[in-house]
Amino acid sequence: MSSPILLICKSCHRSSEDLPEGEKSDGTQLLEQLQATGDVQADHIQLQSVDCLWVCDHGCAAALMCADKPTYVLSDLPEGCAAALQELAHQYGASKKGHIPWEQFSPVLKSATIAKIPALSSVSTP
Repeated sequence: MSSPILLICKSCHRSSEDLPEGEKSDGTQLLEQLQATGDVQADHIQLQSVDCLWVCDHGCAAALMCADKPTYVLSDLPEGCAAALQELAHQYGASKKGHIPWEQFSPVLKSATIAKIPALSSVSTP
């Protein structure tokens, strides 16, 4: 079984204003918060940054993916969501098929925009 991957868009910024020179984007700050805890890696979740997830008007953005499991794409992530995102990654990794009931999502993440994309293995071909 492959390890889940938590992708964090490192260029995401919650404001439509240009990021002042020398300041870190909100996505980079979220990535650093997750790296600092070490808990995600301890749960065998691969934490990776990506340059862009194409939801620039809805930053911060993250994606949770694994072979043979649905992919979750989350945008409009609120400030202070690192712990909730970490818990979601843990639930996802522990789930046999990657299905996380809406009731189990943290209230912090329920304010985000969430898309669940079926695993390729579950899509029938004609």
